[in-house]
This record gives sequence, structure tokens and C-alpha cells, in this order.
Amino acid sequence: MDKLKTPRRILFVDDEPGIRVTLGAILQASGFEVTTAATVAEALREINSQTFDALISDLNIGEPGDGFTVVSAMRRTQPKCITFILTGYPAFETALQAIRNQVDDYLVKPANVQGLVLSLQRKLDNPQEPRTVQIQPMAIFLRDHAAEIQQRVLLAMKSHERLGAIHLSDQQRTDHIPVFLKEMVRHLDSKDSDEAMDAILAAGAKHGAIRRTQGYSQDMVADDVHLIDSTIYDAVQDNLLHLELSNLVPDLRQVNAALTNYLLESLKAFQLEKAA
Repeated sequence: MDKLKTPRRILFVDDEPGIRVTLGAILQASGFEVTTAATVAEALREINSQTFDALISDLNIGEPGDGFTVVSAMRRTQPKCITFILTGYPAFETALQAIRNQVDDYLVKPANVQGLVLSLQRKLDNPQEPRTVQIQPMAIFLRDHAAEIQQRVLLAMKSHERLGAIHLSDQQRTDHIPVFLKEMVRHLDSKDSDEAMDAILAAGAKHGAIRRTQGYSQDMVADDVHLIDSTIYDAVQDNLLHLELSNLVPDLRQVNAALTNYLLESLKAFQLEKAA
């Protein structure tokens, strides 16, 4: 007589009560043992107190991208656990494809429940070697992704209604970005932090003066810097599973503060150039 198999244990995270109840019941009926969580905090408590075979997490639990935080925590704590992302926004598929090497699968709401159950069974019955995730602090991330960030800012500039109308070479549009990123890395590393901030401010002043000679308005200078800010946030979002989360929020605050000061120095220099 065959021994009864122990049910596979699933952690299901979603902030919508109806989905938690409905999908949770379907998974239970399919032979899984299901624990549900409604918030990131609840999910992290369960991850740290129980062992799971699979995680199914909504992409946006309260805040956009919170599901990545849950997946990252599960990967670190229980690397053998398979992970699924559930999203109600098909437009996120491109971003999800980019991080699919860290997520076993994802589904778009309303989920094909039969397909989800089959995928769970298939992946649980054919386990792969746990994947190692290289976790990077923000400073190293900015250093390693500097070229990518610069290229993404360039594309954003070219597609921007006002900035795209200015006739400049690619180098003229982005030659200030490597300097900012280099000094930002130094600032985040807390090595020569004051000196790095001075260099950021000096680079901002130079940037404002140059943009004045290139025909920019003050609003366009602000657009210029805001594109760097938003691009860094987008790059972080796309690579959240690879980032050290413990200092991510303070580091992002430092980046934002540095860009704010950079912009202020740019606008001051812009005005001085105008008055000269």
C-alpha cells in the first residue's frame, strides 16, 4: 500500500480578500496545503516561521512591486522554494520577463487556475538546483549598471517632447551622467563622502551652464535631471531581486537628495550664465 504523500505547502500573498479566499480554496481542493498573507509584513513573518514548497505572490501588495520584496526574501531564506508572481497588469510582462531568471513563473490576472496548478505540480515534481542570487548594495549596482542607465536616459531624452526637439549629439545629451553616477557611487560608499558631494554639486553647476549655451530653458534643465531620477528608479525596479534590501530605501533617499542638490546647482549656474 502506497504511503500518503505529504501535501506540498504553498504561501499565497495577495491584498485582495476575494482572490485569497477563492484561489486559496481552489489550491486546497487540488491537494495543496495553503497559507495566505495579505501584506508584505505578514508574508515575511510566515517565511521566517514556516517552510514552504512554493510561493505565489501578487506583484502589487499595497504598493507597486511589493511582490518582488516577498520573492527576494523567500529566495534568500528558502532557496529551494519555487516562486510565482501574479499580476493584474499585462503591461508589466516585459519587466517580468527581464527578471524571469529569478522567478519560476508568472501569471496575469485573472489567472488560468488549471494552468497554475499544472505548473506548480510540474515544477515541484521536477525540482532544479537552487539558483544563487547575487545581492548587490546600491553603490555597486549603480557602478555596474552605469552604461545601461545612461542609455535608458538617452532614449528617454530623445522621446521627450521638449528635450527631443533640441538638436544635440548623443554624447552632448548624456556626457554629464557618468560623472554624476561615479560620484554618487563614491558618496554611497561613505568613502570621501563629503568630497563626492562637492564633486556632484560642481558637476551640477557645470551642467546648468552648458545647458544654457545649448538652448535649454530652466524647465528643460529640470526635465533633464528628473529623467535621471526616474530612470534610476526604473532600473532598481527591474533588478529588485538583485539588490540588498536592508539599505535600499535610505540609499534611494540619498540618490534623490543628491539629484535635488545637483538640480539646484544646475539652475543657479543656468541663471548666472543667463545674466553674464
